[in-house]
This record gives sequence, structure tokens and C-alpha cells, in this order.
Amino acid sequence: MNQVKSEKKSSKRKWKKLLLIVLSAIILLIGSGFLYEAIASNAAKKQYPPPGKLVDAGGFKLHIHKQGAGSPTIILESGSGETSLSWRDIPDQLAKSATVVSYDRAGYAWSESSPSERTGANIVRELHNALMNEGLPGPYLVVGHSLGGMYARLFTQTYRDDVMGLVLVDARPENDERETAAILKAEKFAGNPSAAILTILKRSGVMRLFQDSLLEGMVAKEDRGKFINVISTPSYFAAKEQEGNLASSTEDAIRGQNFGALPVRIIARGLPQDYASFGFSEAGGKQLEAIWQAGQRSMLQLSTDSKLTIAEKSGHMIIHDQPELVIETILSLLKQK
Repeated sequence: MNQVKSEKKSSKRKWKKLLLIVLSAIILLIGSGFLYEAIASNAAKKQYPPPGKLVDAGGFKLHIHKQGAGSPTIILESGSGETSLSWRDIPDQLAKSATVVSYDRAGYAWSESSPSERTGANIVRELHNALMNEGLPGPYLVVGHSLGGMYARLFTQTYRDDVMGLVLVDARPENDERETAAILKAEKFAGNPSAAILTILKRSGVMRLFQDSLLEGMVAKEDRGKFINVISTPSYFAAKEQEGNLASSTEDAIRGQNFGALPVRIIARGLPQDYASFGFSEAGGKQLEAIWQAGQRSMLQLSTDSKLTIAEKSGHMIIHDQPELVIETILSLLKQK
């Protein structure tokens, strides 16, 4: 009997020892991932210096990339989760004709985080502060893509006397949330992963190691290096999430705008989103696309001098699929000044 008890105790000790070894290995593996990512991220700071400069925006600094010379100043406002890098070669081409400013909103890429919540009003004010501090007064030609289109509209509304033209590139319509909420609920759309989860994936090195699978369909392959090394920081994930949560307040702020005879150019996608890849049914996807397209056309009411162009070969990322159309549209407004 004593021998049996002794063998049981010995067996328990062996299992405890094995469990301890396994847990230690797991902790070591996880710790190695965090260490690997910390070293890689630190090295990336030297490999990817900011192309522009950090400018005070009211107690913190925004990364402003100014190119070209002359008036007006073209302001490029990026979409949700997009940065100054998203415009690729568009600023270089426009800089041949005028001053061009691409920038990173607070918390994005090289910009510092803002102490203010990510409402459209705060985002617009911060950009204007930075422009003033950098010696870049109006007139402005404001260009906004996707969510950035709403910020561009709010900037135009807030600083109307300084804006000479507005270009909206597949911009989010002002009634998007109220018109799509019921469909998203019916489709049981879970939304994007939380900022907390994305931060863990990044800090643990998982996002870097498995970037091709994790970022497929969200970040173009040629942009992943800069996304991993420059953009995907905890402050970025937090800012992007808060912008999305507060987007409806910006919709409320711009609803029913009338800019008189201000030249407004709208570029809408010609190819529908791949809603199936996000888990939507065919019927749900068609409803969402119809709402988006109707919203693009409703923006013709913003001005008596508004025009709509369809980017026939483009999905939502017109700035990547048909950058020449975006450039041509902007340059056509410069000729009207």
C-alpha cells in the first residue's frame, strides 16, 4: 500500500514538473515574441524617418509633409486608418503645380497623440493649428478620401473663407451610420478587432510574423513594411477606433451643408465593395452598396458648382486604383482659381 502511495506521489511530481516545464516554455516563447517586436520596432524608427516635420498643433505635434510651392495649398485628408503615406505618388505629382500638404492625424504614423477626443471638430482644429504654426495660411483646396471626406467637409465649413475648392474621393456620406445601422445589425456584423487585441498582436510580434495572412485584404502587400514598422502602434489603433466610434458626431456636424457656389468635385467608385469577404450576404452587400452610391450623389447638393465623376476601374481605394483621375480632378480646380 505504501509503495502504491509512493508511486502516485512520484507520478504527481512528474506531471507537475512537466506542467511547469510546458508553462515555462510558453512564457519564454511569449516573452521572446515581445522582445523580438520591441527590438524590431526600435530599429524601424531609424529605418523609417518622417519625410516631413513635426509641427505644434496645440500642446502636441502633428507630422506635416509639405511639398511644392505656390498658392493655393492643397490639403490631403486621409481615410480611416490611412496616413500621409496612403497618397503614394499623388503629392509628388501635385507639387509640380502648387503647395501640397499631406499629414498624419493625431496618433497616426509619426504624429503624436492628442489629449482631446477624436471628434471631427477637434481633428479639424488641430490641423488648422498646425497649418498656421507652419506658416501655411489659405486659400486651401481640400481633398478628402473616405472618412477623411467628412473631415474635409467640416474643415471647409469651419474655415469657409479660406477654402477655394473641395474634392471628395469616395467620401463617407453624412447619413451613412443612420442608414446602414439596421443592415449591419441584421447581418450580425462584428466590426473590426478592438484596439486592445490589435495592440497585443503587434506587441507580441504576431502581426509582424504573420503579416501576409493577418493583413490580407486590408493592407496592400507593397505597403505592409511601412504599416508594420511605422503605422501599427498602440496609439494608432486607439485613435482609429475612437475616430470610428465618434464618426456619427461628425455626420451630425456636416448634415445639410450648403457651400453656395464653391467648386465641389465628387469622385465615386465604379466597382462595388467585396462585402462577401467581410461576411455579408449578397442581399446585405447590395443594400449597403446602394446606400453608399446614393450618398455619393446626394453630395451634389453641397454646391451649385458640383460635379460627379465615376472611377470606372476603381473600388474604394481610388487613390491607389486610379490616382491619375484624382490628380486630374484636383488640377482642373487649380485652373479655375
